[in-house]
Amino acid sequence: MIAYDLKCVNSHRFEGWFEDEKTYLDQKGRGLVACPICDDTSVSRIPSAFAIKSSPSGARQSLSTDQLAVIGRQVAEYVEKNFDNVGSEFAKEALKMHFGVAEPRNIRGTSTREEEKTLKEEGIEFFKIPLPSSSETNETDN
Repeated sequence: MIAYDLKCVNSHRFEGWFEDEKTYLDQKGRGLVACPICDDTSVSRIPSAFAIKSSPSGARQSLSTDQLAVIGRQVAEYVEKNFDNVGSEFAKEALKMHFGVAEPRNIRGTSTREEEKTLKEEGIEFFKIPLPSSSETNETDN
């Protein structure tokens, strides 16, 4: 698995995860790599911040709790605005997209451990982000 930092012609920066470079090039060539903000398919790889040495060794700065809280809220806001909330139907919707029954799109929702096991067995990649719900419960969105 490889993650690329990408940018569309409208200067929106985003990250894409691919099996390998060949997969990225194939998907890009078929117009399947699109900006999650403007849906533009004219994207290019940009240098990753992980590959750029920005400070001398040992001069690392860590984020404060307040900074981390701000980042957490920004991630939650982004996911809420850019992913369809399919609720407890997450696994069913992911399977439909995987098998071509439904159009691919960004989705979020909840799933059981058994559903997550099924998704993994089918080769469907997902990741879990703990997001605060409006009722402040401890649910985890995928």
